[in-house]
Amino acid sequence: MPCKLDEILYLCEKYEVPFIEDAAEALGSTYRGKKLGSFGEMSVISFNGNKIITTSGGGALLSSKENLITKAKFLASQAREDAVHYEHAETGYNYRMSNISAGIGRGQLEVIEERVNQRRANYYFYEERLKNLPGLTFQEETPNSFSNRWLTAILIDPTLSGGTTRGSIRKHLLEENIESRPVWKPMHLQPVFKDAAYFGGNVAEGIFEKGLCLPSGSGLTSNEIERIIHMIRINH
Repeated sequence: MPCKLDEILYLCEKYEVPFIEDAAEALGSTYRGKKLGSFGEMSVISFNGNKIITTSGGGALLSSKENLITKAKFLASQAREDAVHYEHAETGYNYRMSNISAGIGRGQLEVIEERVNQRRANYYFYEERLKNLPGLTFQEETPNSFSNRWLTAILIDPTLSGGTTRGSIRKHLLEENIESRPVWKPMHLQPVFKDAAYFGGNVAEGIFEKGLCLPSGSGLTSNEIERIIHMIRINH
């Protein structure tokens, strides 16, 4: 789902902060008709196994600035200097994608529009059949946004749902061999960052407590989604 890019870009320009765009899950989404992944001074897209297209791992680094891409390629290739032997003046990394993985990704790029359409169809299938359940809400597209709907997630407010929680739905689905997951735990709540400074409210915490990610794969059939919906409804 595109974020508030107008506001973020305004602040970055005002305070001269480089905008690095995390578009890991956003391939195929647009904001004001422009593809996500093309807004940042540098942008990243993920091709992990659960993404809308995959190379089984890795991703892409994007920039319109040739000097940044040249430097990134240099660092990703072990920072090897232009010499007949292995010469290193900087610390480098072996971050290159294999030709086989890259070929798989390039092939899948040819069907990205189809994958986006499949994910969006999943979302509308869920929304149409679950939107009237008390306390259950979906994330709507904001003005000027087009989401690839890579993942369909819902919020369950137990004060409005008669006590049904995201945890009770997840457990019931699991008993039926249907995998669902809580939305991502906020970084400031992760034990590894327990001593780090945190500035902000509790919006992310509330979403974590109430949010549930539903099965959203491109290959889901209508019968499979109907079964998932049925299990949610009888547990609600």
